[in-house]
Amino acid sequence: MEAAIREKLQAALQPGSLVIRNVSHHHAGHAGSPNSGHSHFEVEIVADAFEGLSRVARHRRVYSLLAAEMAGPVHALALVTEAPSELAARDAGKNPPASPAAPDAG
Repeated sequence: MEAAIREKLQAALQPGSLVIRNVSHHHAGHAGSPNSGHSHFEVEIVADAFEGLSRVARHRRVYSLLAAEMAGPVHALALVTEAPSELAARDAGKNPPASPAAPDAG
């Protein structure tokens, strides 16, 4: 599943940075978890395609690209989506990174 997610995001967004973590083991036995070992992921992605888009628009784009996975084996997807300019500002100490565990609605 991780490879399919990576392939789709790489092809559509050509990110400068893409980190995908399978965190399904943290949810084994939880209600609603399919216990497949491939159901919960955290994705951090930095892409020029996100420049000028709101966080909501970025997340919608990623969810659209992964619609088949979200309709099937993937139960949860935590996202951190950044434009390169935001990464540069964060690296300069101006903006802390958004946590995939505590996404905001903005």
